[in-house]
Amino acid sequence: MSTHAVRDQSSTTTTTREPAPSRLHAFFALAAILGTQLMLLLDATVVNVALPGIGTHLGFSPTGMSWVLNVYTLAFGGLLLLGSRIGDLIGRRTALVWGVAAFTLASIAGGVANDSTTLLVARGFQGAAAALAAPSTLALIATSFREGSERNRALSVFSAISGAGSAVGLTVGGMLTDWGSWRWVFFVNIPVGIAIVLLAPRFIKETERHRGGRFDIAGALTGTLGMASLVYAFIRVGESSWSDTRALTTFVIAVALLASFLVNETRVERPLVVLRLFADRNRALAYAVMLLLVAGMFGTFYFSTQYLQTFLGYSPLKTGFAFLPLAGPLFLAARIAPHALARFGAKRVAAVGSSLTLVGAVWITQLSASDGYAQGILPTLILMGVGMGWTVMPLNTFILSGVEPKDAGSASGLLQTMQQVGGSLGLSVLVTVFGTVSRRHTQNPFIHGATAAFTLSAVFTGIALALVLSLRQPRVQVLN
Repeated sequence: MSTHAVRDQSSTTTTTREPAPSRLHAFFALAAILGTQLMLLLDATVVNVALPGIGTHLGFSPTGMSWVLNVYTLAFGGLLLLGSRIGDLIGRRTALVWGVAAFTLASIAGGVANDSTTLLVARGFQGAAAALAAPSTLALIATSFREGSERNRALSVFSAISGAGSAVGLTVGGMLTDWGSWRWVFFVNIPVGIAIVLLAPRFIKETERHRGGRFDIAGALTGTLGMASLVYAFIRVGESSWSDTRALTTFVIAVALLASFLVNETRVERPLVVLRLFADRNRALAYAVMLLLVAGMFGTFYFSTQYLQTFLGYSPLKTGFAFLPLAGPLFLAARIAPHALARFGAKRVAAVGSSLTLVGAVWITQLSASDGYAQGILPTLILMGVGMGWTVMPLNTFILSGVEPKDAGSASGLLQTMQQVGGSLGLSVLVTVFGTVSRRHTQNPFIHGATAAFTLSAVFTGIALALVLSLRQPRVQVLN
């Protein structure tokens, strides 16, 4: 009943507007939303290609370099749900603008960093700012575009950007590093951030503010510190061994903090994790699938980049362009995904996409010292590109289907939390496997460690496919 009322009001409002201004506002509103999403996603991977240069200039160890990625994704994922709550309080457009402004300032700090500590602190602030802005992207699509074909078109482009953004980041990172220096992977955010800050207040309508209740500060602290402790423990094992006392102690601390987080979420008035979102079986499974797929892909990006630059001797520019076969198919597949969903249904499309991603993940496990780019890396990039392009949007539709407007920000924030936590936790586990296996081999230790990590990535992807196959086709097809 309430859904029909909202539609009637929306349609009444639309008839009073001039067609041209409406289209203009929709275009620039979507541009600001997509620009934010792309910028935040790029920073999760754009530094990958720059890592060797950063490590040499600032003195990071081979396993320690993963912190440049993990600090960002941990702060991003750990504070996303708190950022979503702040958006409920101050309005999602305001949260997006403030988050982008802070992200731009943190990018400047990262670009001028002259030591590892300053860079990691800047990356942490980038992640925190991203956590404020990110939940508003998908939520503003849900509130700015009417459910049906209008929203589905916006979601199609959003899914294409979300899927291809990480891959594009690798190519952009290569160009910026080769043509300038690693510092430009941070400075490139400045003009983009300024444009979004200027566009969003003019073309995006502010959302309703939901006041009342207190922020779940305890949940944010225990959740973020718990995940950070878990990631640190895994990376510590990768650098030393499983018998390392500090690593084992940190594992215990992580378990205690995460247990406290779960207990806290069942007791507070306004928890960070809205548990009713998991009452829908499909939505809960879709969250898990997203976490596992991203965990596997982050490892593929990280170790493929190292293989191309340190093992094959590729320049940053050549490495960046080497990832184009991932970005191109991913973007094209995501663009035709809406038509496939309308014809075959979300479950079938997601199953095909996950299957292709799994084939690509298995292919790279066979990487050897004699393989080059064409035989060892290229087939995986193409298969994963098409596979992820056909997987992201079906998962988005499962997650957003039937969400109440008041929960749109929480659903969006939880989706992106799964992506960021999956990336940071997955990468830390894979780095641990890499370090443990490579220490046991004196000949080609990198290849042995990387193939072991790729094998675990394939296991993550295989579990994700099994979960996709257990999804239930919605009674009402979202895209009809």
